[in-house]
Amino acid sequence: GVSLGKRTLKHLDYGKMAATFVDVAGGTAVRVSARDDARALAALYAAGESDPRRAQTVAYRVMPERDLLRIEPVVLEPGWLERRRVRVFCQQCGEGINYQREVRADGRTLCRPCSGERYYTQRRGP
Repeated sequence: GVSLGKRTLKHLDYGKMAATFVDVAGGTAVRVSARDDARALAALYAAGESDPRRAQTVAYRVMPERDLLRIEPVVLEPGWLERRRVRVFCQQCGEGINYQREVRADGRTLCRPCSGERYYTQRRGP
């Protein structure tokens, strides 16, 4: 199976509905994304439905794949599938960093949050 922890599944939140599937042995990849115009087309496939959500569900079951999804062959950036497990420690907070995700700044090894790429602020007090 696949899992985020074993790096056989990667999650990147770009605010899009898409997935890329990779044949690691063969080196080929395909990106599948939801077509933005699929909702508008749904009315054509479920003309008898008055509830828009129900119409969408009914339509998506019968719509041709080409009307629902955009499927395109892609080439991954070099090193994207790198699987060597290297663990280093942030010299500021001490937390472990896996898979070469550390940042080098002023001669120090830092995790991304300590380097300024923080998505949170530490809460002070109760």
